[in-house]
Order: sequence, then structure tokens, then C-alpha cells
Amino acid sequence: MKCFIPTLPSPFAPFILAFASLFSPRVWRRAQVLIVGALLARGPRTVASALRAMGLSAERHFQNYHRVLNRAVWDSRRASRILLHLLVRHCVPNGPVVLGIDDTIERRWGPQIKARGIYRDPVRSSHSHVVKASGLRWISLMLLAPIPWAGRVWALPFLTALAPSERYCQQYRRHHKKLTDWARQLLLQTRRWLPQRQLVMVGDGAFAALDLLARLVLEAPFLCITRLRLDARLYQPPPRRHRGRPGRPRIVGRRLPSLKQVLTDSATVWTRLRISQWYGQGPRLIELTSGVAIWYHGGLPPVSLRWVLIRDPRGRFDPQALLCTDANQKPLQILQWFQMRWQVEVTFQEVRTHLGVETQRQWSDLAIARTTPVLFGLFSLVTLLAGRLCRGSHLPLRQTAWYRKPHPTFSDALAAVRSGFWRHTGFSLSPPKSNLVKIPRPVFQRLRDALCYAA
Repeated sequence: MKCFIPTLPSPFAPFILAFASLFSPRVWRRAQVLIVGALLARGPRTVASALRAMGLSAERHFQNYHRVLNRAVWDSRRASRILLHLLVRHCVPNGPVVLGIDDTIERRWGPQIKARGIYRDPVRSSHSHVVKASGLRWISLMLLAPIPWAGRVWALPFLTALAPSERYCQQYRRHHKKLTDWARQLLLQTRRWLPQRQLVMVGDGAFAALDLLARLVLEAPFLCITRLRLDARLYQPPPRRHRGRPGRPRIVGRRLPSLKQVLTDSATVWTRLRISQWYGQGPRLIELTSGVAIWYHGGLPPVSLRWVLIRDPRGRFDPQALLCTDANQKPLQILQWFQMRWQVEVTFQEVRTHLGVETQRQWSDLAIARTTPVLFGLFSLVTLLAGRLCRGSHLPLRQTAWYRKPHPTFSDALAAVRSGFWRHTGFSLSPPKSNLVKIPRPVFQRLRDALCYAA
């Protein structure tokens, strides 16, 4: 049976066809159906829902589309590299490339999902109540870039990897890698893809590990910004070594007061600033102080850094400390880069809400390892396609009488991209200035199914 080939709108074609080199011609024809179907489908993002959205409910050889994920030969890392270069070219052609990294839990059950584990659910847990969840742990690397038509910074995933549970590694006699090991591999891979650009890594406290920071600074090099413990062991630089003095040279100098002591010391000089945006909550008055030190713990390599201590004079949030592995950076710049990290959490929520992450039903190990990174990558692809649509204009906003949205969100971007596909394939029979829209019957059937059977 001849494979169905979707027609791509001319504004979208360059971005989607950039991935054609990953596949053989036969597999690519089916991969296009799954990509476009995943964008048009509502509810669960299964292969069946993608086929229904493309009008292929009667496709007898539906298993061939499943094989794109669970059997076909194509390299997901090459796909990540292509996506990264597209994002950098269109979003940050100049200046430092800021990367956010974090992990998330995809809640999944079932005995055939081998790599799953039992983890603390960060969304449902609190400081006083811990909720455990069964699922897969993913670590995702995202480009933090300003989106002009959105009026803010977005976190755009391009490289996502599955971090199997420790139970899985013990059962199958594999070496278990910590989260920081996965982060190091992903970040060093990105450095090989962007050898000439300045890379800035922004992470939370889980990535404030001396061995990780030391390797990124020495091997990459990266400019790393993470949270810092208030009780971290900080030291002065080592004193100058005199010629002829016996023994090994000192690694660090005199021990400095901890940041907890700096926080309560009455002699600490604080600088008061008004931040225009504080984690999406509007303007906020803060106080900060900063210094240079060496972070060292026995048996681990020392890391030179600039620390920034932040507190709220009104006491609305707990004091927090940041570190930057470039001591020459200004404290305000470090704070601005770290605030961009919050968009990573927003992206995790958006891909669950609008792209169906956690609704997949694959049991094959290869399909599981491919499907979730593809759905994360679709978030970035939709952002690129929406930017192509609103070139020289504004993206349409969904407004209501009870809520006036000031800037487009991802739901608006996805709706604009879907409209672009439907308009290209379904409304071409209508005159440009007609009040009546003629829709071909097969396309009308697809739209009716999408609305009537929406979950």
C-alpha cells in the first residue's frame, strides 16, 4: 500500500525537512505523519491518535508507523544536534548561549517498563509531606532564550536522556550513573556541538557538585551557575609558595566564614536592588552581597567561584545563595541568568498539559527512549514554527471577557501552528475574502472527530 505523504505549509517546510536526513525515504514518509499528527492531535499522544488526526483511521498497515519508534534505524542524538543548531541560529545568533538543565519524573506504571523506579514526586510533595511516584526519570537540557513575540524567556528542550533507576541497573548488571554523571555527559556533548560559543549552564542545587563543576570548568569550559549551600566550606586562595619550601603545595588558604555566618553578621554590607521581574511575580526589592572564594571538600577538586547571597528585607522568602564559576561576573548578571532557570519548570508543565507527556503507551525499550524526547523536542519545534508565522506581526491571542492575556503563551503558539496546518490542507477551496468557508468532506470529518472525541 502506498504511504500517505502529508503536504507541509511553505513557512513550516524548512524546519521540518531539516530532519529528513536522519531517516531512509520510506521511514521519513511515516515520520512526517507522526510529527504532524502529534501536533494536530488532542489528548493522549499515541501513534493511534496521530493517525486519526491525519485521517488515517482506516490504515490497515498501522504497525509500520509504530516501527518508526520501536524498530527503525535513526539516531536521536543527531536529531538533537539539528534541533540545537536551528534554535541557536534563530534565537541566539550572538552572545552567550544559556542552557538550563533539570530532571523530571514521567509517571508510568507497568511491569514491562523496565527502567522505571520509585522517586519523590516534586510536584505533589512539600517540605512536610512526601509523595512517592512510579515512573521514568528524564534529564533535559534546554536553551534559555528570549522569544520576542512572547515577550519573555522560554526554555526550549533539545537534548533529553533517560536516567534509569538504580533498581534497573542492579537487575540488569549495569553501572548506575548519578544525575550529575548524566548532566556532565549531556553538557560535554553540547560543547562538542557548539565549540566556538560561550556556554552558560544554569541548574538548581542538585547540580552543585564539586566533581561536576570542576570537570565542566576544566574540560569544556563552561560558565556554571547553581545554588550554593549556606554551610559550604569556603576558603581563601592558597598563599604564595616560597621557593625551596618542602612538602606539597597548599590547595586552599585560610577557612572563610560560612554564608550562614555572613548572613547574620552585622558587619556584612548589603546592596539593595529592585528587580523588575522576580520569578514572574512582578517587581521585588532584594538585598545582596557577594564575594570570591574557593569551594573545597576533602578528596574532591577545589573550585574557584563567586558567591552571591540574597535576602528579602521584608522576609517573604528564605535567604538563598548562588555560585558562579567565573569570579569576574557581576552579581546582578549572575542573578539574572539564574532567574531564567524557572522557565525550565514552566516547560515541564507545558509539555504535560499540551503535548501529552505521560500519555504514551509504548512498552518497547527503544520506543520509550525515543518518544518522550521527541515530545519535548516538539515544544521547541512549535516555538520555531510560531515564530515563522508571526514574522512582522503579532501572534493571535485567545482572549476572554474575564481574562486579558498580555503575552502569548505556548497554548497560543500551538493553536497558531495547528491553524497553519489546517488552513493549508483544509481551507484552500475558499476565496480569500469570503464569509463562507468551504471545507472538503474528509477534512471536515477529521475536525469533527477531533472536537467530538476530545478527552
